[in-house]
Amino acid sequence: MLKSHGLTKRKAAAIVVLLAAVLLGLILLRWYGAGASNYDLSTTEGRQAFLLELGWEIDTDTEEFRTVVVPEKLEGIMSQYNRMQQAQGYDLNEHLGESCQQYSYQLTNYPDSDSPVFVTLYIQDGKLIAGDIHTNALNGFMHGLKRISK
Repeated sequence: MLKSHGLTKRKAAAIVVLLAAVLLGLILLRWYGAGASNYDLSTTEGRQAFLLELGWEIDTDTEEFRTVVVPEKLEGIMSQYNRMQQAQGYDLNEHLGESCQQYSYQLTNYPDSDSPVFVTLYIQDGKLIAGDIHTNALNGFMHGLKRISK
């Protein structure tokens, strides 16, 4: 008995399902991963627009800038910080020993905080490689860039 090597209904259905899954994956990747890549983060206006999309308003007059170098090895607090970055889709392990630009701003719309709250962005070649929201208060906090409910 000869077997047919043609396209059966079952194979065609499997191909359609596979293609649909790939397409859905690409759409989700574009939707979730787009964020910062849609903005020119080498400009104040681009950084401000990106943060506004995340729900954060900044006082551009408070901008602080410096060039920093990612450590060669992430240990201790830096290892903990990178875990927070990885949860946001960034990974400083990809930038060990490299320099980047650090921009910080005071947030003007952080809810229910008795002390000033800041956002810090780490940018390399116009792309975001890390970022956080924090306060410098003694009992302060730090979390990722995505807005959290308080």
